[in-house]
Amino acid sequence: MLELKNISYDVEDNKEILKDINLKIDGGFVAITGPNGGGKSTLAKVIAGIIKPTSGQIILDGEDITGLTITERAKKGISYAFQTPVKFKGLTVKDLLKLSMGKNASFNEECNILSSVGLCARDYINREVNASLSGGELKRIEIAMILARGTKLSLFDEPEAGIDLWSFNSLIKVFEHMRETVKGTIVIISHQERILNTADRIIVLKEGRLIKEGTKDEVYGDLLDGIDSGVCDRLEENI
Repeated sequence: MLELKNISYDVEDNKEILKDINLKIDGGFVAITGPNGGGKSTLAKVIAGIIKPTSGQIILDGEDITGLTITERAKKGISYAFQTPVKFKGLTVKDLLKLSMGKNASFNEECNILSSVGLCARDYINREVNASLSGGELKRIEIAMILARGTKLSLFDEPEAGIDLWSFNSLIKVFEHMRETVKGTIVIISHQERILNTADRIIVLKEGRLIKEGTKDEVYGDLLDGIDSGVCDRLEENI
């Protein structure tokens, strides 16, 4: 279980980005939503260890990990997928799967992992992870790396950003598959209605504060009724 206790994050001039966040995340598929500038991506980076909170504690399975680096947190079982996937010149998909799994994988293992994200191993395993791949392909490869690691907490920052509709539809199927098969916790930062509809639990952030959390039935109606106009505007665009 991940627990955030009184997490705040300030930048220069004491501007508060996150304000006293208290939150428990214990398994399942969790979506974090809210208007732009509400602190969603900052919260994900705080959890992953990319940035350190100004105050508060981060507890993972009873252990205080607040002072741990991103590398140390990765070893504890936290994965983070960037909004724009990182490109690795000279590294192939096979290289990344090997790094993720910590061993050389058999072709069958590689095929199983890549097919779970809608890619054929024969077509992709020896390709370089560079500009020759589309945004949708890069994001699916990044998800494959997380699946290969088998982490207990996987964070995705707006995975739908910058990809076309066909790739997005494919990505939704991947997340639906992950929801059914992954034993750990999946946390996705998103405005997309289809992702929110898939979530077991929705967390709403606005102006750096947690303003509502609960199941889709408990939260989604309030979003459409105007609990947050910024979210509603984005949802309506995707209906």
